[in-house]
Amino acid sequence: MTTVLPVRRPGAAAALLPAGDERSTAGRRADRGHHVLGRTAPWLVRGVMGIAVLAFAFLAVGPHAFGYRTMTMLTGSMAPHIEPGDITVVTPLRVTDVTEGMVIAYHVPIGDRSLVTHRVVSVEHTPDGRVQVRTKGDANAAIDPWTAVLEGDTAYQVRAVIPELGSAVQLLRTPLVNQVLLYGAPTLLAGWVLLSIWRPTRNEPEDGRA
Repeated sequence: MTTVLPVRRPGAAAALLPAGDERSTAGRRADRGHHVLGRTAPWLVRGVMGIAVLAFAFLAVGPHAFGYRTMTMLTGSMAPHIEPGDITVVTPLRVTDVTEGMVIAYHVPIGDRSLVTHRVVSVEHTPDGRVQVRTKGDANAAIDPWTAVLEGDTAYQVRAVIPELGSAVQLLRTPLVNQVLLYGAPTLLAGWVLLSIWRPTRNEPEDGRA
């Protein structure tokens, strides 16, 4: 018995899959998804790690290297210039250089001596060399009901405001997020390293064919 095998003529088009057969389309979609994931995942990990490094440098290293301090605004007394959850960057200046209009951070002279960030509305230099200030929150209707004596030789003036960063810092301090960062950051780093090692180069066929 003779078996006749069909031979495709040179240049002839390949037979199409029957209508409704989605194997080719599904395969292409899967390959495309893997390709996009392989391209995106390393950059996503790099972005997360980069943001974490920058935040650590700004909040932990910068104050020691450049002398500034960061504070989180907790109230709306300075809105709209400084909103609750914003981070303020303060730098030291001599107490004798404090003038009206500056926004400074200081401890109130009453109650629990909490830290407040308000605008200076008046400055008085006493005969014994002390500096007394009256302050007011931009959003408050009245001047603060106290006269504060700026102790020491250094005051802290607000130089910059970073919106909403304080809210993120507060979120990072919650127990749940701490646990996620504790275990998630090493996992992301390990995934980044593995993707870098196993990612095929441009000169190597991804399917292993020569």
